[in-house]
Amino acid sequence: MVRGLMRSRLLALALLPLLACSSSRVSITGEVKYGATAEEDYQYGVEQLEKSNWMEAQKFLEHVRTKYPFSKYAALAELRLADARFRQDKFLEATEAYDAFVKLHPNHEEAGYAEFRAALSHVRDAPSDFALFPSPAEKDQRQLRTAVEKLQAFLKARPDSPHRPEAEKLLAEAQGRLAQHEWYVADFYFKRGYYAGAAGRLETLLREYPASRYEGDALVRLAEAWLAQDESFRAQQALQRFLARFPEHPRRKDAEALLGKLRK
Repeated sequence: MVRGLMRSRLLALALLPLLACSSSRVSITGEVKYGATAEEDYQYGVEQLEKSNWMEAQKFLEHVRTKYPFSKYAALAELRLADARFRQDKFLEATEAYDAFVKLHPNHEEAGYAEFRAALSHVRDAPSDFALFPSPAEKDQRQLRTAVEKLQAFLKARPDSPHRPEAEKLLAEAQGRLAQHEWYVADFYFKRGYYAGAAGRLETLLREYPASRYEGDALVRLAEAWLAQDESFRAQQALQRFLARFPEHPRRKDAEALLGKLRK
């Protein structure tokens, strides 16, 4: 009798993982019990999404999308499936899903949300500042550039969106990271004597990211790059611009001295 009781307890313990994976709508054998309406299944799918039960959420949301294609919940299910990909860090898939939603439902009340999340997915998929080798400034920046384009388009098209403050913050972050990339490459070229390449990168930085934290240093470095190519007039222009914009910059005295020599 004791052995029988022990076997029962061991069996119950062995079944615990299976029971934990089951729910009121999905049995331990994987049998799915769908609801009577699109709304019922959609709400259940959202509940599972919030619990990070990805597979179960996807089953119910896909069911809503395919079984009730003309219901309002079909479009919402598409959007929640995109959210599921985003929350699993599948940013490329999420971007494609959000873009597809906007294309299919441009006038949907959540189209703006999808546009914002598509841009956010690009930001999240871009090289991370926490990656050490190689430096994020060395990596391909296409995702960030795409994110900037999408965020700018979003802010222009949807000025009253509740996502506007976060979009503006993300745009500033993305532009700052792109400015960092341009500065990194310009510095790389300059230190190796590729002055024309450095000047080109610095001009791009100053033109596309005029308010970046690199602006002052970039103007001085640009003057130095032009001087290295015997372009004294262009160097003077860069220095004059620097002095007009940065009265308290640490390199102001150096810039004044250099400009004085060029004017003699």
